Amino acid sequence: MAEKIIIDTDPGIDDAMAIFYALESPELEVLGLTTIFGNGFTDVTTANALKLLEIAERTDIPVSRGADHPFKGKFTDPATFVHGDDGQGNINLPAPLGKPVDERASEFIIQKVNEFPGEVTLVPIGPLTNIALALLAEPGLDKKIKRIVLMGGNCFCAGNATPAAEANIVKDPEAADIVFRAACPITVCGLDVTEKVLMKAAVLDSIGEIDNPRAQHLAKILPFYRSFYKTVLGDTDIHVHDSTAITYLLRPELFTVIKRPVVVATCNGVGRGKTFPGRHEFDHMGLWKDRQAVEICINADVPAVIDFEMKRLADSKV
Repeated sequence: MAEKIIIDTDPGIDDAMAIFYALESPELEVLGLTTIFGNGFTDVTTANALKLLEIAERTDIPVSRGADHPFKGKFTDPATFVHGDDGQGNINLPAPLGKPVDERASEFIIQKVNEFPGEVTLVPIGPLTNIALALLAEPGLDKKIKRIVLMGGNCFCAGNATPAAEANIVKDPEAADIVFRAACPITVCGLDVTEKVLMKAAVLDSIGEIDNPRAQHLAKILPFYRSFYKTVLGDTDIHVHDSTAITYLLRPELFTVIKRPVVVATCNGVGRGKTFPGRHEFDHMGLWKDRQAVEICINADVPAVIDFEMKRLADSKV
């Protein structure tokens, strides 16, 4: 039976890759896309989610609009320099034909988890505000969630948005810390693994040779993303961030994980948003006492991970 998932997303070029990947995976049943600020303002990310489903010919999947701002303060810094002003490489997509459902993202999550208790996996690949709002709105919801597999955090490496923090977590550290206190199983596919999963230029070039609408859309938007990576890595290879969470859902045996409880720094200053792993047996300050150990992906069989995603993008179900 296919695993029921909700993808909480801020599309975003790498989000588009992850969404198409999930839609081409028969092991997964996408119950909906919930949208969040991050790579763009929520107006932009919601329109993109709707449009991506139209491109994939999956308008049967609902889109629920999520939060416009983090728990503290306003959201003012979409990652337009990475994803373009439109979140899709500045290719100026036409407006989507469809509209989001009436329920806001946290309400949609609560509704689906209660409809299928113990069966729904949440896959957040943006800031964690919607997930935290759902957990706060219905105490005990975490005990009904099958698991959370998220892209975010940097437990054992430097940040990519600040010296200390990863982009998704630092955009709402308070929400992230709430999520890391949840009682359901949690797997973290953060920078510790995603910066090791490198998709080479030759592989990226081959996406344009795949004859389906999803791959052709990716071929249009990836040049903007690759130009950003040219400035970061000195080449047009890219780190595979959001899609790595989808691969973990499908092929967990390709990953090396360790288990640690995690606290998110909610202080002001350079350390804000850092995900700190701990060990209960050495927790003399009691920092991690209220939370379970979560799975943290720290390595992967990179060639197998890349090969598997590419096969799915090319409509191969192997």
